[in-house]
Amino acid sequence: MLNEMMHRPIINPDILNYLRDNQRQLDGKLADLENYAHEKGVPVIPHETVVFLKFLLQQKQPKDILEIGTAIGFSASLMAETVPEAKVTTIDRFEIMINQAKETFEKMNLTDRVTLLEGDAADVLKTLDGPYDFIFMDSAKAKYITFLPECLRLLSDTGILMVDDIFQAGTVLQPIEEIPRKNRSIHRHLNEFLKEVNESPELNATLLPLGDGVALISKNIAK
Repeated sequence: MLNEMMHRPIINPDILNYLRDNQRQLDGKLADLENYAHEKGVPVIPHETVVFLKFLLQQKQPKDILEIGTAIGFSASLMAETVPEAKVTTIDRFEIMINQAKETFEKMNLTDRVTLLEGDAADVLKTLDGPYDFIFMDSAKAKYITFLPECLRLLSDTGILMVDDIFQAGTVLQPIEEIPRKNRSIHRHLNEFLKEVNESPELNATLLPLGDGVALISKNIAK
C-alpha cells in the first residue's frame, strides 16, 4: 500500500517541512491514527492537506459529505470530527481497507455518522442520489476522469469537489514517453482529467500544490 509519490514533494523541501511540522497538529484519536498511518506507510493525506481540509470544511460547513476512497478511514474521520453535524458517506472496494476502516470508525465512535459503502465506486456512485455539499475523491488516479461525471451529478449547485493527488510528483507534465509503462495509464487519464476541469465552461477549478496536488472544483452556476 506504499505510495511512492508521497515521498517526492512538488514544492521546496524546507517549505514542505514547515507546512507539515509548524501548522497546528491534530490531537487525541485522530493524531494517533495519523501517526499510525505514517509509521506503517499507509497512504493517507499529508498534514498540509489535513490542515487545509479542516479549514475548508469549517468555512463550508457541509451537511452531507461523500468520500471516494476510504483507506483506513482517516480522512472520513477527520471530516466527521471537523463538522459534527455532517453525515459522511465513504466508498471503498478493498477488503483489507474496509476492515481497518470499520475498526477506525468504531474506535472514533463515528459508526452512527459515517456510512461505509463496499464496492467499486464506478458501480456504487450510480446508486446514489445526492446531492452532496462536499465530495472528496482520493482513489485510483486513473479513474478520476471516469468518476468525474457521477461526482458532478451528485454535487450540489453550491458544493465543492476536492480531488487529491493530481500531479504524480510533477511527472504528470512530462511527455508520456518518459513515464514508466506501468504508470502511463495514470499519466494519460490524469492529463485528461486536468484538461477537463481546467477547460470545461461548466466548471470552476483551482489547483493547489498541497501534498501531491489538490484540485478544487465547483459548478459554474453563473454561466
